[in-house]
Amino acid sequence: MKVWTVIILGGAITFLLRFSMLWLFGKIEIPNLVKRALRFIPAAALSALVFPAFFYQDGVFSMTLDNERFWAGMVAAVVAWYGKNILLTLAVGMGALYLFRWIWS
Repeated sequence: MKVWTVIILGGAITFLLRFSMLWLFGKIEIPNLVKRALRFIPAAALSALVFPAFFYQDGVFSMTLDNERFWAGMVAAVVAWYGKNILLTLAVGMGALYLFRWIWS
C-alpha cells in the first residue's frame, strides 16, 4: 500500500508542477529573454544525455584514440552539421560505431 501511495503522490505532484507552468504561460506575459532561453532547453537536455556516452568508456573518462564511441560521435556530428538529416545522422553514426568496434577488436 505504501508503494502505491508514493506512486500516486509522485504522479500527482509531477502533474501539478507541469500543469502549473502551462497554466501560468496562459495567464502571465513571459519576457522575450525567457522565451528565447527556453528554446535551448531541448538541446541542453539532449547534450547532457549524449555527451557522457561519448566520453566515458567502461565508467572511466576516455578521450583516447581507442574510444570508438567518441570517434563515431564525431563522424555523426560532421554528418549532422553538413547533412541536416536526422535519419542519415543516426545511420552513419551507428555504422561508424560498428565499423570502429570491428576495427579495434
